[in-house]
Amino acid sequence: MLNIGWFSTGRDKAAQQLLLAVQDKTCSSDIKGKISFVFSNREPGEAKESDLFFELVRSYNIPLVCLSHKKFRTGGEEKDWRIKYDREVNKRIESFAPGLCVLAGYMLIVSEELCQKYDMINLHPAPPGGPTGSWQEVIWTLIQNKADTAGAMIHLVTPELDRGPVVSYCLFSIKGAPFAEYWRKDDKEMLFRLIRQHELVREFPLIILTLQSLSRGEVSIKDGRVNDVQGKLISGYNLSGKADEEVKKSLE
Repeated sequence: MLNIGWFSTGRDKAAQQLLLAVQDKTCSSDIKGKISFVFSNREPGEAKESDLFFELVRSYNIPLVCLSHKKFRTGGEEKDWRIKYDREVNKRIESFAPGLCVLAGYMLIVSEELCQKYDMINLHPAPPGGPTGSWQEVIWTLIQNKADTAGAMIHLVTPELDRGPVVSYCLFSIKGAPFAEYWRKDDKEMLFRLIRQHELVREFPLIILTLQSLSRGEVSIKDGRVNDVQGKLISGYNLSGKADEEVKKSLE
């Protein structure tokens, strides 16, 4: 049974929707585990959207742990305050003993010390080995490189940004319909919008399917490595087919 620590800034409606979706799956046992706490780098009163997110957390009776990074930061070197901040974060969450921490719209880069203490996973909107950076940067790079494939991956959080071992991923072609017409027209703006649309609709299914797979032992994390059900090292669990099925269900 997964003991999940949930990290989120709670900055938008998507943060609420994702928490709701995963919590529902744990309650129905589709995900064999529980969210044992939610941590936010904002505190009540800092932002309207975060306050709405906190209300949702409390409605599920999930312990809410807050530490405002804005209030904590009192000057000095960037590296210094981040290390000290994450040490304070650890003091507040270590009693929950999370087996897995999920970064779900958490808008801080986790320090080396914290990501080495816990198994932490994060969604990155690119295929394994694909571009790093924001989702906007990823899509523009795919278009500039005339890539055949786009996608998203869940990876382990490591000191190297967006380059931790891949836990799971989903892929989709960006060369056939409806993309082909806009490649011919060299309509980069439309390509950008289409790629984002198709990637975004797969994000929630990929996160949920990954947590399901981890909770069922179909894939596991041990000593910073990702293994299949037989304990063999893998370079990521391909959930493309299952993600496509969930997308089709949502559109019916």
